[in-house]
Amino acid sequence: MQSLLRWGVENSSPNEAPQPTNKLDPGIIDHILGKPDAQLMKEALTVGLDERQAEDDRLQALDDLEMLVQNIDNANDLAKLGIWQPLHNLLLASTTSDALRMQTLWIIGTALQNNPAAQLAYFDLDPLPALLKSLSPSSNSAETRSRALYALSGLLKLNAAAVQKMSVVEGWSALRMCLEDSEIRVRRKTTFLLNTLLLPTSSSSQVNLQPNISLPTSENAPPPIHANSHASMLSDPSSVSTSALTLAAIQEEGEQGGSLLDALISALIEPVPFGVDGEIDKDDQFQENIVGILYTFATSCNGAFSAVQKRSLWGFLGRLTTTQGEENLNFGLTSGEWEELSGAVRS
Repeated sequence: MQSLLRWGVENSSPNEAPQPTNKLDPGIIDHILGKPDAQLMKEALTVGLDERQAEDDRLQALDDLEMLVQNIDNANDLAKLGIWQPLHNLLLASTTSDALRMQTLWIIGTALQNNPAAQLAYFDLDPLPALLKSLSPSSNSAETRSRALYALSGLLKLNAAAVQKMSVVEGWSALRMCLEDSEIRVRRKTTFLLNTLLLPTSSSSQVNLQPNISLPTSENAPPPIHANSHASMLSDPSSVSTSALTLAAIQEEGEQGGSLLDALISALIEPVPFGVDGEIDKDDQFQENIVGILYTFATSCNGAFSAVQKRSLWGFLGRLTTTQGEENLNFGLTSGEWEELSGAVRS
């Protein structure tokens, strides 16, 4: 600031004609106005990729990049600035530590949220195999697996092309394994994602495509839409329809026997214990998410349970109704929704 004041004094005088000015130090301009976000993003990536830097410095740089891409315009600039490929390469590199992989997945997931333009740009890199590999407990920490679900969700939501590719890369089998993950956050995110993909897209759930209009929002309101980021939705509304693809996938018999729907029912009735010592045998949120999937399957998708599935479900749900009463069930359903699900299981 002192340099700026000195420059102002040297280059102005009320009693003299204008004189040629000294060039202001660009560093001072940056200090006053701040660097453009695009430059900050490139600088953060450079440090994040540099293996000569201390890992803590690389992690901080990637954390800075994640904060920058929370802005949807900055997220769109990842493609313009050529950042997607080196970011994905960092995820693929064998020298990338678990902590760096986690931070990279966080950036990817944040950039993809509610942003079809970013989805398309990243999908061009064929990212599903790398994201699914990051779900493996054998080589990824619980935090990294949780971030991998975050990134995978960002890629799949309202993205029929990516959901269709899941069958090719054994993605549904990977999600099935996640239902037994030792980290309960991974299980919760998996079931939440499955229900989101299964829900049919209707006119009432379409997003507002008019930019620069502020409307009241609520927790249940659709997310805001930016026309520059959602051009693919406008040109091909069917590109957001994931319900039919997901419905077929969860009913298909897997190589290990049974379907993903069978695995969900099993995870509801007999969940694998979790916790540091496997001391916790159930999680209310996880069970509520599964019941939500079953409700969506039976009502919104008109899915039919097999006779075996009905017996298993009614043995579980009916026992709860008898011992706790319907009003005390903690599955997030209204009494009317509970009746609909119960009817589908008993029919």
